[in-house]
Amino acid sequence: MSRRTIVVDDEVFERLQREAQPLIDTPNSVLRRLLALDARPVRPGPLGPLLDAGLLEPGQRLVWRRRNLAQRYLAYVTPEGRLRLDDGRIYDSPSGACDAVAHCKVNGWDAWRTGEGVSLSVLRSRI
Repeated sequence: MSRRTIVVDDEVFERLQREAQPLIDTPNSVLRRLLALDARPVRPGPLGPLLDAGLLEPGQRLVWRRRNLAQRYLAYVTPEGRLRLDDGRIYDSPSGACDAVAHCKVNGWDAWRTGEGVSLSVLRSRI
């Protein structure tokens, strides 16, 4: 898929911001939704757009490595776009999954990575 740059006025940009789901949507995903360009229903979880774009697969393993603490956590992408931990608990947000396993506030979009070492935030920027 080729990428293009467009210029929008302030009013259009403000509308895009109002329509966006915080920490999930990009301007492109909002426009696709408003223009009804996606034939498939949107998956409810925050990782749904990454699944729909083919950047993640259901069941894919994600890893959070805390090297300084010598800790490693695993999570798996559900078909609905959520994260399932090894103990079966399911979380809507990557940050919520981090809090559940490490009991600390961390940006899960930066913490969780694919087997190739790509963070969820980098994947999200590719949509």
